[in-house]
Amino acid sequence: MKFHREGYPTLILVLLFNAALIFCVRYFLAEFVWIHFLAYAVAAFLLITILQFFRNPSRSWTKKEGAVIAPADGKVVVIEEVQEDEYFKDKRLQVSIFMSPINVHVNRNPVAGVVKLAKYHTGKYLVAWHPKSSTENERTTIVIESAKGPVLFRQIAGALARRICFYVKEGQSVSQSDEMGFIKFGSRVDVFLPVGMKLEVKLGDVVKGGMTVIAEFN
Repeated sequence: MKFHREGYPTLILVLLFNAALIFCVRYFLAEFVWIHFLAYAVAAFLLITILQFFRNPSRSWTKKEGAVIAPADGKVVVIEEVQEDEYFKDKRLQVSIFMSPINVHVNRNPVAGVVKLAKYHTGKYLVAWHPKSSTENERTTIVIESAKGPVLFRQIAGALARRICFYVKEGQSVSQSDEMGFIKFGSRVDVFLPVGMKLEVKLGDVVKGGMTVIAEFN
């Protein structure tokens, strides 16, 4: 288990806050023993929360040609045919994965191939399960041209997520299940697939990024 590099600034802030909290309690409220225990409990809770949120576990990554791998940990909350107007401009099968604050928030490439589009969009901060969050929230759009065809996916900010990080560039060759980005504090990832593609998941399924096959090209 590793700690993700995106978490170090937040970790430093939490450590500074914890140190200030304990200092103030010990030197200004020394006679109130119960407050000491409360301060230590708050400090421990904040530290554990940050450590678990920015965890980056080692796994046996799935690499399978013709398969689309889950780009994030979470729960499948949307499977529907939609009009995708940013890149394909036609009907696509959308599979959305919701990441709660307790999920691993590292995002991974669902397929291997060449990055054809890597674009950041400013936007709103609607709750991640809102139907319009895919097109109106802060988000990125990534398209990877695989040997079997292109796959588009979006990192979408939510009400709490205020920073989306992505590390791929247009023209770059990427490997399936390798790390491509990170979203802080809960959100979702949408994957857009060809209509009629064979799905390996259903609504409500819990998937693991870089491991779970969500669909296969025919």
